[in-house]
Amino acid sequence: MKKLLIGLLLALSVPLTAMAASDMDAVTGKRVEHLTKTLSLNTEQKTKIEAIFKAQQEKAKALHEETDASVKAVLTPEQATKFDVMQEKRQEMRKERIAKRMADKNK
Repeated sequence: MKKLLIGLLLALSVPLTAMAASDMDAVTGKRVEHLTKTLSLNTEQKTKIEAIFKAQQEKAKALHEETDASVKAVLTPEQATKFDVMQEKRQEMRKERIAKRMADKNK
């Protein structure tokens, strides 16, 4: 049962893995620029949408941190160490995917 709970918590935390701020800012910037171009946003709209995305980014980061803390509370110290390593690897893989995607789009 405990292993199942840990597995479920880990699976649920995967989509919540936080990106580095600069990566997220780059993605947000691309989204805002796409909306600006596609919807012909004016400066005021663009500023408001950037604020919305920034607020949502902060909420997602807080939720991720809360989830990680809850998961770690269930784990033994050894498991928590492994969990941290897993999270770091996952974040590196995500950074690589984002960098590749952005490089492909800029070609």
